Amino acid sequence: MRLSRYFLPILREVPKEAEIVSHRLMLRAGMIRQEAAGIYAWLPLGHRVLNKVCNIIREEQNRAGAIEMLMPTIQSADLWRESGRYDDYGKEMLRIKDRHERDMLFGPTNEEMITEIVRAYVKSYKALPLNLYHIQWKFRDEVRPRFGVYRSREFLMKDAYSFDLDQAGARHSYNKMFVAYLRTFARMGLKAIPMVADTGPIGGNLSHEFIILASTGESEVFCHGDYLDMAPPPASLDFDDKAGLQGLFDQWTSLYAATSEKHDEAAFAAIPEARRMAARGIEVGHIFYFGTKYSEPFGAKVLGPDGKEHVIHMGSYGIGPSRLVAAMIEASHDEAGIVWPDAVAPFDVGILNLKTGDSATDAACGELYATLTGLGYDVLYDDTEERAGAKFATADLIGLPWQVLVGPKSLAEGKVELKRRADGSRELLSPADLVERLKA
Repeated sequence: MRLSRYFLPILREVPKEAEIVSHRLMLRAGMIRQEAAGIYAWLPLGHRVLNKVCNIIREEQNRAGAIEMLMPTIQSADLWRESGRYDDYGKEMLRIKDRHERDMLFGPTNEEMITEIVRAYVKSYKALPLNLYHIQWKFRDEVRPRFGVYRSREFLMKDAYSFDLDQAGARHSYNKMFVAYLRTFARMGLKAIPMVADTGPIGGNLSHEFIILASTGESEVFCHGDYLDMAPPPASLDFDDKAGLQGLFDQWTSLYAATSEKHDEAAFAAIPEARRMAARGIEVGHIFYFGTKYSEPFGAKVLGPDGKEHVIHMGSYGIGPSRLVAAMIEASHDEAGIVWPDAVAPFDVGILNLKTGDSATDAACGELYATLTGLGYDVLYDDTEERAGAKFATADLIGLPWQVLVGPKSLAEGKVELKRRADGSRELLSPADLVERLKA
């Protein structure tokens, strides 16, 4: 993509309404624009990041055996009355009426709808286990939406729902998602720690929040420092290996880790002092096992191998991709701007033409652009007539992981300069060596 043809509304001044780093940088980098309180348009740069986050989530959900579908944003109130949550949910639910005066709502979550779908089609234990997920916009009418997409009213959510014949099967499904989440966040360059958590309005008696540590985190968390050294599960993992998955779950829950709601001061004090960590944390995922809380009132049953009807056991598993984008910025930035993990950066490589209009730099940049895009890289080519300093500032602000600086001086020696955004390191390379360096 040539920057001269791209829509990238960079802001040079820090917006007054932005209170935290991620909100400031997302506005300045032209990623989002507020359209109403807690409601944002995702501009092209932000949308690219959001799509890359969703693709990683999707790949790991599929790897774990979950099946993607899509449910509507608008739901019938009758579904929620059937579960008993319509009146209990509170003012966060946006309740509306259609032209026929039927009660509807903008879905804040999908337990009711997915249970109704499974009730309609799944009649035998032979169709289980089943895990269905979707990535869909949701709405919760927060009293005070703050911090940009970090806590907004409209947000993108990946929610998965597992269905099993019994508690043992449901626990295996829970372990699958637990491990899939560890892999998902690791692929995004994040160290997410699973912490015992409160189930809240979702319900159930088994729940974990996945927390990344950041000084701007919204809540206090407590954990053993050894979590920071634990390696994520490998891609070769067999999700049908029940004993192996249980072993991984046991490993990742063997050390103390809890949110403030579940904090046990005595258990925390038992950790060697040098390994105690009390920090601020950002929730990036939340998983629940809630048994028959929804399937019971909906009459979601299957015929078991014993010839009797069994109420289905369920779990739900959420990740907020839109919130996750902000969380990654909170965890990875510097004074110049965003430092994206490579896997989610909006572009893999930026080419900065330091003298647009010069025949030599124009030709070199054009050749590099064609070569790198042909190799499958997402490339942003800054062919604008801005001065070099402004181009450097833009590339750092939006977090281009690799930046190729093409100027007349180095080009006269047959070289271009390659900059690594994460650590600021630079090296002079021939264009051919540059391509090999990026491949490596």
